[in-house]
Amino acid sequence: MKILKAAEAFDKSAKIYQEKFMDVSLYNEAFKVFFDNITTNNASVLDIACGPGNITKYLLDNRPDYRILGIDLSSKMLKLAKINNPKAQFQLMDCREIDTIGAKFNGITCGFCLPYLTQQEAINLIANVSKLLKPNGIFYLSTMEEDENNKSRYQISSTGDQVYVNYHKEDYLSTALEENNFETLILKRYSSPDKDGLIITDLVLVCKIK
Repeated sequence: MKILKAAEAFDKSAKIYQEKFMDVSLYNEAFKVFFDNITTNNASVLDIACGPGNITKYLLDNRPDYRILGIDLSSKMLKLAKINNPKAQFQLMDCREIDTIGAKFNGITCGFCLPYLTQQEAINLIANVSKLLKPNGIFYLSTMEEDENNKSRYQISSTGDQVYVNYHKEDYLSTALEENNFETLILKRYSSPDKDGLIITDLVLVCKIK
């Protein structure tokens, strides 16, 4: 059994991931808050760790005027994202390097990227996002929440390889958001069993830069 970095794992499992996670409508309440708080026409949106373009597609299905740039570290995920969203722009980029982007956005989404970042990397990402948002910009963030049954650990991917997965705590994420001048508009938790029967809690926040 091979231990893989996240980008390698997603290159191997891109199509499987697409089949399993393309539908993001479970989180439509949070996305509605995102839509309602971006009042600009032709708003610019950055989709961090866009994967196969599942969030980008959901955004464009609801707001076809959005101008979206999706970034991901997996080239195979980006190939799928381009097929699923021919009108969006995509770029190979590590989410830890978004401070090199020479543009600002009305909205930024980051769906389930944090499980592949350490606590400090997650905090750094929030700080970088705050600098990339225009005034009153909106940030959608989702991750898997740490609890007594779910701790950061190596897990078996869909291709049988080991990948390290980080579970994060709401307290330090909320603190980082507050310290970077974000106001939380909505915080939701969604619980469901994983393949081993353990209950996983998805933590979703939508925030506005003050």
